[in-house]
Amino acid sequence: MTFKEYYNQEVKKKLIRELSLKNPMEAPRLIKVVLNVGAGEAVSSKGVLEKIQEQISLIAGQKAVITLARKSVSAFKIRKGLAIGVKVTLRGKKMFNFVEKLVKVVIPRLRDFRGVSEKNLDGHGNLNLGFTEQTIFPEIEFDKIDKIRGLQVTLVTNAGTHAKGKKLFELLGVPFKK
Repeated sequence: MTFKEYYNQEVKKKLIRELSLKNPMEAPRLIKVVLNVGAGEAVSSKGVLEKIQEQISLIAGQKAVITLARKSVSAFKIRKGLAIGVKVTLRGKKMFNFVEKLVKVVIPRLRDFRGVSEKNLDGHGNLNLGFTEQTIFPEIEFDKIDKIRGLQVTLVTNAGTHAKGKKLFELLGVPFKK
């Protein structure tokens, strides 16, 4: 059974029952997953963004895009329009494959992991996870990376509230702190 089928057959039914929803379309669901890496060092060194883009594309299974600065920040020597990051947005089948890999492979590999903090959920039911290194993903070969970089993973839902979002992620297998 794929993770999407698991959501539709198991998780959705539990959400409807536990949240006492009248319409099945009200059940919270994942809309998209965004992976983001900010690379301020791209200002001074060339080729950094291409390496990051290659790594993020490997992790996501989809080509990542280079992001540009929206405004100038003189303290960081960043000008508007300068390439400073890499992101990829996953939807549909790739999104469910990534979430399954995140829950079943990546999170259990974290050292000294005691659970995801409830503070990582925003008021609308979206979950933000920050990882300090990209090497926890199985696609990344440690000897092929030039530098250890962190990345931000955002799981966007249509939950609308903190409680509905938490219930969705609990049923999907995200381990929260007790």
